[in-house]
Amino acid sequence: MKTIVSAITYAIIVIFIITGCSSVKPADTAAKTDELIVAVGSEPDTGFDPIKGWGRYGSPLFQSTLLKRDDDLNIVNDLAADYHVSEDGKSWTVKLREDVVFSDGKPLTSEDVKFTFDTAASNGAAIDLTNLANVEAGNNEVVFHLKKPQSTFVYYLITTGIVPKHAYSSSYAENPIGSGPFTFVQWDRGQQLIVKANANYYGDKPYFQKLTFLFLNEDGAFAAAKAGSVDLAYIPSTFSKQKVAGMRIEAVKTVDNRGIAFPFVKAGGKTEEGYPIGNDVTADKAIRLAINTVIDRQQLVDGILDGHGSPAYTANDGLPWWNDETKIKDNDAAAAAKILADGGWVDSDGDGIVEKGALKAQFTLLYPSGDVTRQSLALAAAEMVKAAGIHILVEGKSWDELEKLMHSNAMLLGWGSHDPLEMYNLYSSTFSGVDYYNTGYYSNQTVDQLFEQALDARTEEEALAYWKKAQWDGQTGLSAKGDAPWAWLVNIDHLFLVKDKLNIGKQRIQPHGHGWPVTDNIESWRWEE
Repeated sequence: MKTIVSAITYAIIVIFIITGCSSVKPADTAAKTDELIVAVGSEPDTGFDPIKGWGRYGSPLFQSTLLKRDDDLNIVNDLAADYHVSEDGKSWTVKLREDVVFSDGKPLTSEDVKFTFDTAASNGAAIDLTNLANVEAGNNEVVFHLKKPQSTFVYYLITTGIVPKHAYSSSYAENPIGSGPFTFVQWDRGQQLIVKANANYYGDKPYFQKLTFLFLNEDGAFAAAKAGSVDLAYIPSTFSKQKVAGMRIEAVKTVDNRGIAFPFVKAGGKTEEGYPIGNDVTADKAIRLAINTVIDRQQLVDGILDGHGSPAYTANDGLPWWNDETKIKDNDAAAAAKILADGGWVDSDGDGIVEKGALKAQFTLLYPSGDVTRQSLALAAAEMVKAAGIHILVEGKSWDELEKLMHSNAMLLGWGSHDPLEMYNLYSSTFSGVDYYNTGYYSNQTVDQLFEQALDARTEEEALAYWKKAQWDGQTGLSAKGDAPWAWLVNIDHLFLVKDKLNIGKQRIQPHGHGWPVTDNIESWRWEE
């Protein structure tokens, strides 16, 4: 049997590894068993309750959702047997499977679905259900009544795990019951989570009967892999060139992006809290377009991410609602210089920085201090834009400081979701200055109108056409071909050290680095001969 390393034993192993002691032998994981030990991400702060946000960035493991995505990101049924939307777009009727029971043996009914969404709506924090008027539980079906049409309501059906009405309490997050492929066994806070296969699961039965998730930072996960203590570990690109005996690296494509958000309006405004809004330099479209044009995105991937990533052009590259016409030719200093010159920016005093009247093309780019990748991207981008005559001062700040400065300075931010609502939140004028979304107060009437048409659509196909046009409709849009309120830089591959002959299936394009998205297809993981 494979040895499951306790958190204490593992800590000792890591100490010995770091100090160079060779007397500690790694756990014997050569034998193929039906148990697996992984270190794939951080511990969820609020536990394993979908109502509090668990499972939104990866499989909820313990719970099932009404709908789900397949490996090609198509929407397919899970708990739902079928669903349809009314002609006015305000009623969503979901027919339920009749063969589903919770891990405690009690049947999952429409009352459980109603209870889950009603509780989530009243909770109000993790899931935005403000457009939900009420939920009606019928005979093996549920009807969701919306206040107004919302095509993106389908994503709540995809990401919200259903909890049991009869077993939900204030302690549910620490001891969850659900109808998903695995059941809860043990959670040692700060150390590990142990789960086992759900014998009552209605779907494809998992190959692995027991999973142990170790909660380790990136250094610890890599050390555990070297020690032979884990079968799979999430690692940063800085470790990607180091070989680990008996393991391979799998690089998974993502929309875990990083980019520069520009203040879109001129200086002079104030938030309700009194924080400044706007920047006269970045409010000039020529500056934003020139930066997008001069930056060499592939060089950022190769130099900072060690090749484990891809150039980014929007917040949703490669997803079903991405408009691939948003790709631009970058690394072109001559084209950037022409954009600036046509916009009235010239270097009249010969100091290498263009100006427009009395206004110098210089501004500050902020990043969260302590984030080495964002720091490196910010510094590299600042160096690249010098070729166009633009000067960027790079500064790291705490998140508390950033909240006060992010509307008047450029920001190095990261996003990436399997939900087009994120694009809406980042670019809609409705979300100007809301949280970390539209920090630059971007506004385009055409984009806003296309967003509303997308939300009002009755089918996903109809909505996709509007989401794509909002990025670029041939004349305007939110991408670098249009208003360029962002300079998206890179999508960061998620890297995993995987035990030889462990097949983790076809991995989907993963979202921003929250949760455990690698587990989305965990039922299909298995050992190969």
